[in-house]
Amino acid sequence: MDSKATALTALFNRIPRRHSIENVKDINSIVTEYESILLNIEAINTFYEKNIPVFFEDVDTIRATIKKSTDNKASKKSKDSIFDEASGILKDSIQSLLTIYDDGNRTD
Repeated sequence: MDSKATALTALFNRIPRRHSIENVKDINSIVTEYESILLNIEAINTFYEKNIPVFFEDVDTIRATIKKSTDNKASKKSKDSIFDEASGILKDSIQSLLTIYDDGNRTD
């Protein structure tokens, strides 16, 4: 497993599931790191350049969902549910990226 795959796996394992102020900070940090890795992978070759943009859409969706989970008018249960949705999208996105990324040497 190369360094990007290792970093993605580490991010995946750090994703929190419950809403709290600390977990919101953590997941935002994870999303920022994820976006940075996406940029690095996208620059590898044309295969990744063509296949990575969909993951940036996931990042936008995740950020919007996290933001919704911090709405002061939402109940704790609602915040937990929305936050869980964001963390689930992030986990699914990272898993899909790991499948596409493979070892970073794909060209087709």
